[in-house]
Amino acid sequence: MELGKITDSGNASSRRRYDDACGTAHALDLIGERWALLVMRELMLGPKRFSDIRADLPGISANTLTQRLEGLEANGLVVRRRLPPPASAQVYELTEWGYEAEPIVQVMGRWATRSPAHDPTMPLSATSLMLSFRTMGDRARMQGLKARIGFVIGAETFLVTIGDGAMTAERGSVAGTDLVFTGTAPAIAGAVYGGVPIEALEAEGALKVEGDRKLAAKFVTLFPLPPKAEAPRAT
Repeated sequence: MELGKITDSGNASSRRRYDDACGTAHALDLIGERWALLVMRELMLGPKRFSDIRADLPGISANTLTQRLEGLEANGLVVRRRLPPPASAQVYELTEWGYEAEPIVQVMGRWATRSPAHDPTMPLSATSLMLSFRTMGDRARMQGLKARIGFVIGAETFLVTIGDGAMTAERGSVAGTDLVFTGTAPAIAGAVYGGVPIEALEAEGALKVEGDRKLAAKFVTLFPLPPKAEAPRAT
């Protein structure tokens, strides 16, 4: 009875545990709350301030974000720290163990793109776009290609490096790159995943491309989407 009292006296998330020894069940205990995995996704490229996380998750409230960060911190997946001067801002960052969740995000993302109900026109963060490059890059299509490609998305800059059939995508300077895409994450995704011609996006003012245009045309073909799953037939 005493043990039951101790168990029930925890926070709300502890009262909703699955009570199942399976590792999958415990994973859901850790990151199964609504928004929790997306908060982790936004930290996969490095630390962020609370306001930046919220800006990149437009559907989340400040109260819910606070709760999720507290829960992830309590579970050992996130830490908070203060940046040194002149920034002196508090940021949230994944722990080493927290970063190990990236393959979960990748596999779920790739699997879900096969859904007939997936809507690629919905909001997309810059971090989500870069993680999609890590996830969807086709090694065979990258063979023989060597390039450094910059991305300017709002106030953030990112660097994609391709070589030896492999690719990295991370925050970084665009200085000295072969090519720079400037625009919103949805506009860049439209060129890469939606088949929208680069020239059409430039004409709309949604995208700016500077540098090697042949490389730009090649880059947008490196991330083929898997085929859609067949919708169940009515009987």
